[in-house]
Order: sequence, then C-alpha cells, then structure tokens
Amino acid sequence: MSPVDSLRSDLRLIAEIVPEGSRVLDLGCGDGSLIAHLRDARGCTVRGIELDHADIAAALAQGLSVVEADLDDGLDAFPDGSFDVVVLSQTLQVVRRPAFVLREMLRVGRRCVVSFPNFGHWKVRGYLALRGRMPVSRSIPFTWYDTPNIHHTTIADFRDFVKASGGEIEQEIALITEGWHRAEVRRVRLWPNLLADTAVAVVRPA
Repeated sequence: MSPVDSLRSDLRLIAEIVPEGSRVLDLGCGDGSLIAHLRDARGCTVRGIELDHADIAAALAQGLSVVEADLDDGLDAFPDGSFDVVVLSQTLQVVRRPAFVLREMLRVGRRCVVSFPNFGHWKVRGYLALRGRMPVSRSIPFTWYDTPNIHHTTIADFRDFVKASGGEIEQEIALITEGWHRAEVRRVRLWPNLLADTAVAVVRPA
C-alpha cells in the first residue's frame, strides 16, 4: 500500500487538490499524516495545529512542525495571506466557533479546503425518522453522549454558512466514502445533499 492509500478517504482527495509546492497549514492535523504526505510527495511547506498530545508527539516524530493550540482562540500567530492553502478536515463540526474559525482561515490562506460529514445524508435522515434515535454511521461513528460533534451541518447549510462568513465556494465535491480507509470512494453529482455522506469544499474569500 502506498502512503497516499493509507490516508482517510477525504484526505486522499484533499492531497490531490493541494497544488505542488504550496505553503499549507493543517488545522486539527491529527498525527500529521496529510501534511507528511504533502511534504514528501508534493514538495509542500507544511505546518500543523493540534490539541491532542499523543497526535502532536506522533507528528513531531515525523519531523513535522506542529504546535499545540485551540482553533477557537484564532490564528493570531499567522499574518494575513501567509499560506496558499489552509486545511480543516473533519473538524468544523467540533469547534465551538465555526464562523470565527472559517473567517480566520480565509484571513491567513488564499484558499481553504474543508471536509465534513453531511448530516443531510439519506441514511442519517432515515435512521432518525424510522428508529427515533440519533444516527450512528460510518461517517458519524459516535453515540450522542460521547460525540465530539457539536455543530451538525448539511451540504446545503454549509453553502449558506460560507456565504454568511465572507467566503465563496470555488469547488464542492460530494462523496460516498464507504469507510474511511478504503480506496473505493464515489463522487456524487446528483442530489449531493441527500446522497453524499461526506463533502470536501474549496473556499476562497468572496
């Protein structure tokens, strides 16, 4: 298995989107898998921000520049336009101040790439409607009482959110991921808010 194949499905797509040689900031970078790949395979200059100590240690062990910080406190350490791409993967729904975080991303980055689970997916809708319980699925693998997700958004909601936050969606890719570590990822072009379980969007300042 190649290094890129070991990435989570949305991260594989993000890795393809990021131009070679870019200056990249990954917010909530986890163990640094994405930025390590971007550095090694695409010649990018990379930085990361993370809260989990074990993930930070794993990233540092790969020679990555990763700092501990809370995204809800902003990105004051970085001047305007200091990155070509700012990545926020599967993290928007867990921050307390999503609009503030996106505005900060748009301030420090020329482009922002955001991935998030689509709570408008038909399985999520059906689970709640038929079972009367909060959904648990591959893309939302948490019970209501231990979930880190505090802001549940759909693809349609995200479009309105970006516009209200001073951004513009340059590219929207809706996906059926079929599990995080499998290569079989399908793009959805018809009724994405209903049929996709995950979305990746490229956002720029309006």
